[in-house]
Amino acid sequence: MKIDKRDWLFIGLIVVVLGVFFAISGKEKTKFVPLDDKHKPFYDTFAQTGSKKEAEKGCETCHNEKGVPFPPNHPPKNRCLLCHKLKR
Repeated sequence: MKIDKRDWLFIGLIVVVLGVFFAISGKEKTKFVPLDDKHKPFYDTFAQTGSKKEAEKGCETCHNEKGVPFPPNHPPKNRCLLCHKLKR
């Protein structure tokens, strides 16, 4: 079986597409929720309920204007665990 020009073009296209996907994938930049005494209750809530929405209900008690402020350009504050991950 001979590989002709169309086959090489198809193989080249696949290599380019895979190369682009690999190039844009990069390193994960998401910050993890610290596993410390302050955040342990949220880990426990998530372990019991399996719900990120339940676990993140208490985030705003500390993360607010008077407590731990959000950095500039921080997205909406009510869905913390949509971006921040819990350590396993």
